Amino acid sequence: MQHRIIVLGAGYTGATAAGRLARRLHRDDVAITLVNAEPDFVERVRLHQLAVGQDLRPRPLGEMFAGTGVELRIAKVTGVDVDRRTVAVADANGGAGELEYDTLVYALGSGWNDHGVPGAAEHAYEIASRLGALRLRERLAGLDAGQPVVVVGGGLTGLEAAAEIAEARPDLAVALAARGGLGDWLSDKGRRHLRKVFGGLGITVHEHTAVTGVEADRVTTADGTVIPAAVTVWTTGFAVHPIARATALEVTGTGQIVVDATMRSVSHPDVYAIGDAALAMGPGDKPLRMSCASGTPAAWQAADAITARLTGGKLPNMPIRYFNQCVSLGRREGLIQYVTADDRAVSAALTGRLAAVYKELVCKGAAWGVAHPTLGLPARPRRVVREAAGAGSAVKASA
Repeated sequence: MQHRIIVLGAGYTGATAAGRLARRLHRDDVAITLVNAEPDFVERVRLHQLAVGQDLRPRPLGEMFAGTGVELRIAKVTGVDVDRRTVAVADANGGAGELEYDTLVYALGSGWNDHGVPGAAEHAYEIASRLGALRLRERLAGLDAGQPVVVVGGGLTGLEAAAEIAEARPDLAVALAARGGLGDWLSDKGRRHLRKVFGGLGITVHEHTAVTGVEADRVTTADGTVIPAAVTVWTTGFAVHPIARATALEVTGTGQIVVDATMRSVSHPDVYAIGDAALAMGPGDKPLRMSCASGTPAAWQAADAITARLTGGKLPNMPIRYFNQCVSLGRREGLIQYVTADDRAVSAALTGRLAAVYKELVCKGAAWGVAHPTLGLPARPRRVVREAAGAGSAVKASA
């Protein structure tokens, strides 16, 4: 019998892990199933572009994984039983089923986080999902000139969303509400450039402003200030998919799965978690932030660790570190903030048109890597060792 590997979620991390496993392991020995709710790969780092009316290139998962040996299952994950080693799924047509696994890669990612702010769930728009971005796209298209748009959240997503909307719709009154200072984690050069670009785009910035309430036509701040908002875009961070919290897996208070350096669950050794769904430690003993920058190398780490354990090979020892933070500020401006290994800004930063080109290349490279998941790896897949696979998972002996 083949060793059954199920990968949940086909975002950047899940798709990367599935493709890497397919390339590294002999398909006679393993059956790899990739489960995803949508038939297309979603470029999450471009959803602010989709929201303002730009059309993104379709990337069907079926085409991406054709010929790789990965079985694609288009279905929504409704539950995971880590004791029985099963995954419950529901197909788009309403059919339900159960998949059994020997090794599970959990990459269900995250969605937007309203932090329980009154009115946010009812009235705010999000761009953490494709459906959310399309919903915002429709609303923005219906706005008349001069109407106010407030982006809540001063992190990378908020900066990109505010700049993209202001550039695409200069007739709107775009504002950003940030809990801290504008780009206060950036270097001096980075902050100066950010303020220059925002000023040129006519974006009003409300710094040190906590939004405590959202209504259909306004937001209210902690000091009682009312900011008009025909549209409120909520970008105050991410919340992980809730399924892990409902399992017997060891999770954090936020629902992230606790993993070791190989992305293996500390409570269930047949489960690996990658991307936003995992709490993994990086340089300086700091948790890796939710981002494509840490999720993709985590996927490599997990896939290589699974391969090593199944084939009796050497476990990977590749510390995950950061190099830069890439921020698009519309289609013509950008900011590349260089950082230390543990993600602290250094003085060096790339700005302007060249930074915009750099960010575009990063986005294209990330999508290309997912669309070509088996390239760049050894052409000769490794055979699985029966003993390494463990009891209950019969496979062919290593060749």
